Amino acid sequence: MLFTGAARPVRLGLAGTAFISVLAGVTATPAGSQEAGKLTVTAVSSRAGTVSGGDALIRVEVPASVPRGGVRVEADGRDLTSSFRPVGDHALMGLVKDLTEGANKLTARAPGAGAGQLTLKNHPVTGPVFAGPHEQPFVCDTAAFKTVTGATLGQPTDQDCSVETRIDYMYRTTAGTFVPLPDENTRPADLATATTSEGKAVPYIVRVETGTINRGIYETAVLLDPESGTPDPLERGPGWNGRLVYGFGGGCDNGWYVQGRKTVGIMNDAYLSKGYGVASSTLNVFGNNCNDLLAAETMSMVKERFVETYGEPAFTIGNGCSGGSYQTHQIADNYPGLLDGILSGCSFPDVGFGTIQTLSDALLLNRYFKNVAPDTFTQEQQRAVSGFGKWESIGSLARAAGRIDPTGFCPAQLPQAQRYDPDTNPDGARCDVYSHTVNVYGKVPATGKPRRPLDNTGIQYGLAALNKSAIGVDQFIDLNRRIGGLDDDAQPAAQRTAADLQAVRTAYRTGRLLNGGGGLADVPIIDYRDYTDDAATGDMHMRFQSFSTRARLDKANGTHANQVMLTRADGHGFTLAGMVADMDHWLTGIKGDSGDDAPIEKIVRHRPEGLADACWTRGTGAKKITEPQVEGIGTTECNTLYPVWTSPRMVAGADVANDIVKCRKRPVDRSDYQVPVTDAQLDDLKAVFRDGVCDWSTPGAGQQGLAGTWLSFDQN
Repeated sequence: MLFTGAARPVRLGLAGTAFISVLAGVTATPAGSQEAGKLTVTAVSSRAGTVSGGDALIRVEVPASVPRGGVRVEADGRDLTSSFRPVGDHALMGLVKDLTEGANKLTARAPGAGAGQLTLKNHPVTGPVFAGPHEQPFVCDTAAFKTVTGATLGQPTDQDCSVETRIDYMYRTTAGTFVPLPDENTRPADLATATTSEGKAVPYIVRVETGTINRGIYETAVLLDPESGTPDPLERGPGWNGRLVYGFGGGCDNGWYVQGRKTVGIMNDAYLSKGYGVASSTLNVFGNNCNDLLAAETMSMVKERFVETYGEPAFTIGNGCSGGSYQTHQIADNYPGLLDGILSGCSFPDVGFGTIQTLSDALLLNRYFKNVAPDTFTQEQQRAVSGFGKWESIGSLARAAGRIDPTGFCPAQLPQAQRYDPDTNPDGARCDVYSHTVNVYGKVPATGKPRRPLDNTGIQYGLAALNKSAIGVDQFIDLNRRIGGLDDDAQPAAQRTAADLQAVRTAYRTGRLLNGGGGLADVPIIDYRDYTDDAATGDMHMRFQSFSTRARLDKANGTHANQVMLTRADGHGFTLAGMVADMDHWLTGIKGDSGDDAPIEKIVRHRPEGLADACWTRGTGAKKITEPQVEGIGTTECNTLYPVWTSPRMVAGADVANDIVKCRKRPVDRSDYQVPVTDAQLDDLKAVFRDGVCDWSTPGAGQQGLAGTWLSFDQN
């Protein structure tokens, strides 16, 4: 792949893979540094290259010497001046409508001043914008989606699953429930009052907008009394505190080929009662759409719609758990500016690597222990090889690995006749992560199947367990000889799984494997976790995943000072309301800091007092223990209460960053083994690992930095 800097579009192309370009941002000179005597034009609702739906909120900076009344704004010769109103001392703003699809050249002119220009690239409201061609088939769910009132949206109006936008008003009762407002002109006797974070007391009435954007169903909610009139993007209403919380939902299994029947939910009292705007989309729930790129595109478009309706937020906070955490991390890193701060719960760094590498290893181990060599390892030995805190997690994670099986987790809405079957329907829809991300990785020309950045060659499974004498040398040899791999349909194979190197390089360059050095480096992060490593039936939401993200921040930036880690058990400890308030305080301080210091210095300086790494004791009346959160078991108060277990690859020698997709190899070395190994056993190991074992001390094959942020994808 070849690329140039982000200052101009580039195309990164290789046979059988996707094309990538860097989306141009606002091309006008930024306000505050404009050439003297020249008008400047900037896009407020989105980047200039990612406008959607035919409209955009635009700002025109006017030199102090130029009367604003003399400014004329045009779009390709069409006069738009009447759409603009004065804001502040030296600017105009307006909602530009009826943009044509493609390039639209805005020009602002005034007597005695240089003209300002900006080219907007407008895309259909149905998308795509930068995530590449729409996935097919795609099942519409509007008839099953229930609005906040309980009504459904009805049948779609086109093949892109569109519906007419609807506005509903809900109110909060004094009994603490949300119900539809029966009459916009009458105030119910049980109407509650909300006091916003700015101290304003307003009727607790919520304006909810529901519609379709990018083929997903979106919802936005803002405190707004209908007596105040319709929202105005240039004049904030009294109920909105000027902040937006964007909600991301969890899951992954079944997350393809469907529009989705629910968002993460927007009627959240913790947010709305304080005046926060709330937004989400069905395609920002990973149970509907397990694709961080499409999630980023959808969030960009929904936020654009919110800004065009209510105005520009002072900042946007992203919140999501599990599959929602993938989105908060990767959107913040790969599409900086969409999220200003994130609350990342029960977190993983990413789905494709932080999660899937561990799941696929668990799948192989589970198969080996149950089917290949039953009764040769005790449960405790199996657990030691896995690195997990509970033996039961091996089977639990193995089942979750169905997300890489093209027949494993098809959504119920997808007709059986449209699903992939290797024998009866080889051209059908493949229900797996890699097929759902084909716009990024492309297809193997010879087979038409998606390229996979999945590899287990050279991995010495159970190495640390061997060196602790938890398993024997012969067990170790047999495990590694017969564990095998997964073919391109995720079925058991005798040979280890070898990654497509093209896909590996693409994963690193495009941020599918979370880098941490893009936009995430400048974003405050609260990583919060309810501890489940000791769940009786096993669980994939393991604590080491938070440390994986931390390690990647350290590798990319030399610091993780922008990440605070909080851990509790059974809901006793931190609260959502408290974390939102802390993040608000944090971001308000950063935004108000006009100094020239680096972003990380402002992040450190304005972190609220009392917000630091911590855990809480277990049970009712939990007490806070403030101390640096570190890996390990029993070395601190917190990792004694909440041990940080490991993964199969960490047992095999990988570090917690979990950022090597395909390891580089070196010859088998007797010094790897801290137990006696006979010459015959060493010869067996050399035969098992003819091509060598993983050298975790060196970067992986194809490992490299980001090609840039705000990448756009297109198939060749």
